This record gives sequence, C-alpha cells and structure tokens, in this order.
Amino acid sequence: MADEHDVEFDSADAGASTTYPMQCSALRKNGYVVIKNRPCKIVDMSTSKTGKHGHAKVHMVAIDIFTGKKLEDLSPSTHNMDVPHVQRKEYQLLDITDDDFLSLLKDDGDTKDDVKVPDSDVGKTIVKMFKEENKDVNVIIQTAMGEECAIDAKEAPK
Repeated sequence: MADEHDVEFDSADAGASTTYPMQCSALRKNGYVVIKNRPCKIVDMSTSKTGKHGHAKVHMVAIDIFTGKKLEDLSPSTHNMDVPHVQRKEYQLLDITDDDFLSLLKDDGDTKDDVKVPDSDVGKTIVKMFKEENKDVNVIIQTAMGEECAIDAKEAPK
C-alpha cells in the first residue's frame, strides 16, 4: 500500500520571472511596461472609448530604459500586459578597466566586473568624476529582464 504513494517528481528550477502581468487599465504614467519585448518606462498614456461593442483601448508611449528609444503600443484596457521587475542598486566604483568595464564593490565584499561604461552622458560623467577629478564615485545600476546598465553616478559621501 505504501508503494502507490511513493511517487517521485523531478523538479525544474523555475527561477524568478523577469516580468509579471498587470491589467492594462491599471498601468500608470512613470510606471514600467514591456513593449516589443523591451523594458520601458511609460511617458504618456491615453484611453479611448470605442463603439457599441468594442473595448476601450489604451495608447501608451514609452521609452526603453536601456536604449532610450521611444516605443508605442495600443492595447484593450482589459488585457494583461507584462511589467518588468526593475531593480536599482548602488555600488561603489573601484576602478574602470582598460576595456571600459566598471569594477564595482558588492555588499558582500566581492567585485562585480560585468557592467560596461555606458556610451551616454552618464558614462562620460563616471569617467570624468573618477579619472579626472579623482573622486570616490557611487554608480547606480538598473537591472531588468536580464539586462543591466549604469544609469547614474554621484560622489560618494565621505
């Protein structure tokens, strides 16, 4: 009798999902949404009422949080859209390597060496503060959907 209940299940690692669903009508300006498989920040939203039997539609204009490209989407207000899990974390900058990677100090004392200096003004600011002005710099890294990028830098408090 005990044999019929000894069932083994193979477990697969689900891991944490990079997105979660949210009803389109619940999304807000300055919130995040996935458009064309890219994590974006909503900069403008408008809802249009449709005919007798149609659904209200939500028109969204959003900016890709990593590339800065403008994306638009139109979706029925009752449909679900993916929202990315966006995390921001501050690290102390230890060094900038010759191939333009940031060497960052993690909370546990290890280093994080896989973030490239961005090609934007943020990257120029980081290099200027660290190499030219010899300041202690804290870099804010934003992570979403398996991508990460330095989005801000500030002088570390002494």
